[in-house]
Amino acid sequence: MHSQPLSGKTALITGAAKRIGRAIALALAEQGATVAITYLDSQPEAEQTVRDLAAFGSDALAICCDLREPAAIDAMVEEVSSELGGIDLLVNNAGMFESIALEEITPELWDRMFATNTRAPFLVARAAYSHLKAARGRIVNIGSLGGLHPWATHGHYCTSKAALHMLSETMAKAWAPEISVNCVAPGMIVQGEVEEAYEHFAQKTPMQRNGTASDVASAVLYFATAPHFITGQLLTVDGGLGL
Repeated sequence: MHSQPLSGKTALITGAAKRIGRAIALALAEQGATVAITYLDSQPEAEQTVRDLAAFGSDALAICCDLREPAAIDAMVEEVSSELGGIDLLVNNAGMFESIALEEITPELWDRMFATNTRAPFLVARAAYSHLKAARGRIVNIGSLGGLHPWATHGHYCTSKAALHMLSETMAKAWAPEISVNCVAPGMIVQGEVEEAYEHFAQKTPMQRNGTASDVASAVLYFATAPHFITGQLLTVDGGLGL
């Protein structure tokens, strides 16, 4: 047990009932972390993830939370801290992805994207700030290759992730030296059966494959266990696709 670098640490991962968030949760639990996850519309998947986390000996907790609601976020963070004894690591994973022509993006679609991808990470981090500061903790935000490169049919998504990248750097500067803050920016990540359209991206990728949720989880694990001195960094996980 002593070889587990996250033993005795509590991690909060938003939107972790399935996909990348689930992979991150399992990777952290495997390294000894006690894990809390949030979900919105995925209760069965969240319950299954909690059972799977328990297999690693983690006192896992799943909380339904609408991350667009500040009061719900505050209550969720307090519940996690109370139930699990604090928060050492926050992974802002929850996000939304949408493809639409730039001229067809309505104000409502724009605001919904930013509410989830940019505003929510800020609100969760703000709510967890006192706990993370006391623990000399860490924040890892999940950005995107789309926050570094303009994708014509994902204007609001790309802009929201670019803003999250800047927010990560701002947090790192504002909350040092107590809290380290870094960002992982996945490229094309696929799970399960790969559609032909995604194979096209694999062929364009120097590593000749698309990424997996496990690739992203490994990058998060790096920031979760690396020297606390490392902060304000953006790590792309894209197999060289963005080169």
